[in-house]
Amino acid sequence: MKDNVKGGALTEVTFFILLALYEPRHGYGIMQFVENETDGRLKLGAGSLYGALNNLHKKGWIKPVKEGSESERKKEYIITESGKKIAEAELIRLNKLNLYYKFNFVAW
Repeated sequence: MKDNVKGGALTEVTFFILLALYEPRHGYGIMQFVENETDGRLKLGAGSLYGALNNLHKKGWIKPVKEGSESERKKEYIITESGKKIAEAELIRLNKLNLYYKFNFVAW
C-alpha cells in the first residue's frame, strides 16, 4: 500500500477502509462496506485486507477496538484521530479535484 503520509493521495482502497472504520468493524464487515459503497467496483480479498489493516495499524491510523485481543477470532478495528485527519484531508483533496474538473472541463 503506497499512501503518501506527507499530504499526497491515498489509494482508493485505503480511503474506503478508513471510511469503513468510523465505526467498529471486523474484516468481513470492512469487505462488505467497501463493496457496497463502491457498488461492487472494489472487492477486497482477505489477504489484501489483512495486509492493509496491518499497515494502517502500524501507521497509527486504525487500532483494535480491544487492545491486546490478538487471539480474538473476529478482531474489530476502529479509526484513530490520526486516521480521521488523514481521511478528512483526502476528502478535501478529492473535493478540490472535483471542483477543478467541473470548472475546467464541464461545458456550461
